[in-house]
Amino acid sequence: MFILTKIITKLSAQDPSMTSNNDSRRLAKFRGYRESITVKPITSLQRKIGIWVCGLILGFVLSQTHAYCAAAGDRIISAITNPPQPPPTPTQVGPDFELSQIPLPNPFETASNSPQANQPSHQREFRGVWVASVVNIDWPSASNLSVAQQKSELLAILNRMQELNLNALVLQIRPTGDAFYQSQIEPWSTWLTGRQGQAPNPFYDPLQFAVEESHKRNIELHAWFNPYRARMGSERGPFAPNHMAAVYPQYAYRYGDLIWMDPGAKEVQDRTYNVIMDVVRRYDIDAVHLDDYFYPYPKPGIAFPDGQTYNAYRAAGGNLSLADWRRNNVNQMIFRLYQGIKEIKPYVKFGISPFGIYRPGKAPGIVGMDQYEAIFADVKLWMDRGWLDYLSPQLYWRIDPPQQSYPVLLDWWVRNNPFQRHIYAGNFLSQLANGWPVSEFQRQVQISRQKANQLSLGNIFFSMKMFRDNQSGVNEVFKSSVYPTPALPPSMPWLDNEPPQPPTGLQASSGMISWNPSPDHDIRAWALYQQFSNGWQLVRVLDRNTTAVRVSPGTYAVRAVDRMANESSEAIVNVS
Repeated sequence: MFILTKIITKLSAQDPSMTSNNDSRRLAKFRGYRESITVKPITSLQRKIGIWVCGLILGFVLSQTHAYCAAAGDRIISAITNPPQPPPTPTQVGPDFELSQIPLPNPFETASNSPQANQPSHQREFRGVWVASVVNIDWPSASNLSVAQQKSELLAILNRMQELNLNALVLQIRPTGDAFYQSQIEPWSTWLTGRQGQAPNPFYDPLQFAVEESHKRNIELHAWFNPYRARMGSERGPFAPNHMAAVYPQYAYRYGDLIWMDPGAKEVQDRTYNVIMDVVRRYDIDAVHLDDYFYPYPKPGIAFPDGQTYNAYRAAGGNLSLADWRRNNVNQMIFRLYQGIKEIKPYVKFGISPFGIYRPGKAPGIVGMDQYEAIFADVKLWMDRGWLDYLSPQLYWRIDPPQQSYPVLLDWWVRNNPFQRHIYAGNFLSQLANGWPVSEFQRQVQISRQKANQLSLGNIFFSMKMFRDNQSGVNEVFKSSVYPTPALPPSMPWLDNEPPQPPTGLQASSGMISWNPSPDHDIRAWALYQQFSNGWQLVRVLDRNTTAVRVSPGTYAVRAVDRMANESSEAIVNVS
C-alpha cells in the first residue's frame, strides 16, 4: 500500500490529466484513505519475505511464458509442414464414405413466424395435402379419362384446397418409375393414360399445368417422387423401353407382388438422381418431396434379393455389414439430392415424409416397425446432418393409444431437430372412411400447433379424396374451426430471408384498394390484412397479377410476398 501510494502520488503530480473528470473524485477519495493510514518502517524480515514472494511469482510467469512460446513454435512448424486442407465438398459419397467427413451446414436461428404486436402479421402454418396418382387414388380418378376430364378434376382439387385455406399440394409425379410430365428420361405413366409410355392426347404437360394453376391460387406445389418402386401388383402390360426396369433388368427385383429397383446399384442411384434434377431444372416447383419407400417394407419370409450387388461391393473391398451398407446407400442418395437441389435452385425445398416411428423405444412406450432395420432409413441421421428443409413424419395413429401415440411421437421428432428444420406432421385423414371421427383430426392439429415454438409448423393430410368427397362432413368442420382464415406457409430463413420490395402507389377509391404492379418477378402474391379491435388479421392472399380488390370500409394493409413466403413491410390505407 505504501509503494502504491507513492506511485500514484508521483504520477498524479506529473500528469494532471489523471485528476480530470471522474478520476479526480476517485483520486481524492483514495488520498483520503491514504492520509488515514499510519506508515511504519519496513523490517528486515518483511523485506526478505517480500523478496521471496516476488521471486516465486516471477519464476512462475517465466515458466509459463516458456511453455507458451514452445507450443506456439510447435504450431508454426506443424502449420508449415502440414498445411490445413479445406473440408471436402463431395457431390457423391462413396460406398464407405465416412459421414463425419461431410461438412455440416451451419444451424440457422429460425426467425419467428408468430404474429408481431401492432403489426400486420399472422401465425404462419403449412397446410398440405397429398394427392396420390398411384392406383388412381386421388388424381386422376381413373386412367382412361380424357385430357379435359383430367384438367377438370385437378382444377376441382385446387379450388377445394383454396376453399379450405390449404396452401400446399404434394403431388405424386413419379409413382412407379414413370412420369406425370414430359420427360426425355422416363415413360408416361400408366395411371395417366392407361398405357405406359403413351402421351396425353391432345397433348399437355400435367406437371406444368399443375404448377401454373397452383401458383395462381397461391398454393405451393411439392413434386412427390418414389425413388425405387418400379411396379405395383395391380399394374399390367409390358414396361416401356425407357422404363428403368427395362433399361436395368439386372437390378429390377420381384419382391412379393412388387418390382423394386436395387438402391445399392450405382446405375439405379444415378437414374433416380438425374430424374429428380431434370424436374428441378425445368419446372417451377416449390419443393422436392420423398415419402417412406426406400427399401421395400419387409414381407414375412421373403429376403430382399440384393445379394449379388452386396457381394460385388464386398469383393471391391467394402467392409460394411449388409444392413449398414443398405443404410449407406440410402444416406448417399439423401445427401446427394439435398446438395444437388441447392446447387441448381437453392430456393427449392427438400422434404421427406418417413414412417412415423424412428425406432421402437426411442420415444417412451412406443412400439412398432423399426424403420432403421426394416427399410434402412436412418432419418435421425438426416436431421442431425441438416440434409433436408422439412420433415413430415407419418403419424398415422390416434392420440390416445399408448403404443403409437400421436403426441408422444410428435414430441420425439421435434426434440430431435438440431438444425431447426420445419416439422409438418403427416395425418391419416383417410381413416375417416374407417370410422375415425373428424374430431380426432381437430385435436391432432391442435396438438401440432401447441408445439409451434419447437417448429411444429403445420400438417399434411393423406389423402385428398377425403376433402374431395367431403367424407364425414370434414369440409364444414375444417372451414369453420380448423382453417377458417388463410395463412402463408412458414418462411425458411436458412434458404432466403430477404424480404421483397413493398407495394407502391397504394390508394383507396370508391371501396376499392389498388396499388402498382411490381416489376419484381420474385413476388408470388400479395397479403391483404384488415385491422380489427383485437389486432390485424390476414383476410386474403391475392395472386401476383392482382393489383386491385374491393373491400368493405376499414383499415387495410398490403404486403408483398415472395416465392419463399417472405413478406415485405406494409403499406396501409383507410377505406371509408
